Amino acid sequence: MDRWTELLHFDNGLNDPHYANSTPIYQSATFQQAPSFDEQRNYDYSRSGNPTRSVLEKQLAILENGHYGFAFNSGLSAIYATLQLLSAKDHLIIGDDVYGGTYRLVDKIIKRFDIEVSQVDLTDTNALLNAIRPNTKLLLLETPTNPFQHVSDIEAISNLLQSHNILFAIDNTFLSPWLQNPLSLGADIVIHSATKHLSGHSDITAGAVITNDKSLADEIAFIQNATGSALEALPAWLLLRGIKTLGLRIERAQENAQKIARFLASHPEVKNVYYTGLSSHQGYPISQKQTRGAGSVISFDTYNSEVARYLVDHSKLFNISVSFGGLQSAISLPFKMSHAAVDDPTKKVPTNLIRLSVGIEDPQDLINDLNTTLANAGALKSVL
Repeated sequence: MDRWTELLHFDNGLNDPHYANSTPIYQSATFQQAPSFDEQRNYDYSRSGNPTRSVLEKQLAILENGHYGFAFNSGLSAIYATLQLLSAKDHLIIGDDVYGGTYRLVDKIIKRFDIEVSQVDLTDTNALLNAIRPNTKLLLLETPTNPFQHVSDIEAISNLLQSHNILFAIDNTFLSPWLQNPLSLGADIVIHSATKHLSGHSDITAGAVITNDKSLADEIAFIQNATGSALEALPAWLLLRGIKTLGLRIERAQENAQKIARFLASHPEVKNVYYTGLSSHQGYPISQKQTRGAGSVISFDTYNSEVARYLVDHSKLFNISVSFGGLQSAISLPFKMSHAAVDDPTKKVPTNLIRLSVGIEDPQDLINDLNTTLANAGALKSVL
């Protein structure tokens, strides 16, 4: 079945006697058990399983070419569930350019449990090979990374890790399953902050974990139930609704982003543009091989932090917002917002770096807004 059709048509397995076109919201904490104590029904307690969430989890798995999907109450809950596959004395490898919340979770929580952690440039397979230890159990990768959009070769890393019996998890939030499917490229686990592209409406927090491995699925299911981190019925229903327009939203926003990236790359007040859709980007060849597009997030450097702050403060159409993947365009300073949890973030994320989440507005309106604000910022700079 074509991807566009899969967003709307799939067997949800509910056997709804009323044949509702929209999945019902089973807003219930508990479910009646069968008349006989020895007879088991599918659902008893929503923490362990809920029909609305089950439909969502099936849809998430389908979108990622996976067999088993799990919906969590946030993207960080999904990441944490994956990291709980580790035990004391295990070694974890993460990238050297990761989302600030992931860094905080690993640095402030995971290390408490006697788990060793290494940050590595995962665009360099030799650096990865040198970082592997006898106790390395899991690699957690973002590609493209947030915010610099470094691109790693998923298939090459998968082949390397398989020879060392290391689990391979990829946070695919940045591109969504519409543009990249890591399980098909050799990953063992895919993670999403479904708050972003999958929802698309900035109205819920949610996370997802998908795998093709039955034993991993059993462990994730146990962790989800034991920690009480499963997504509730109403946000599960909202996420199902958001997914229906995933392709329309991403294709439109990506088309806008491509135009804006080209505009920024030619602007005299912009120093560097980080967007894998530009052929000048270092990761462009690998991105072309393993993705179906560059997405709708752009990062760029201005020539100083004053210009960056002015642009963020004075843009009319880009809302100051920490997230991305929504219908409306957003702007942020990562060192102060999404990556503020990184120890001394300015060493890794400069103060003049801006991140845009491009929405579905008219692209020329967005470009005009940026052009006006950059021109005003440039005039301000000449006065300082």
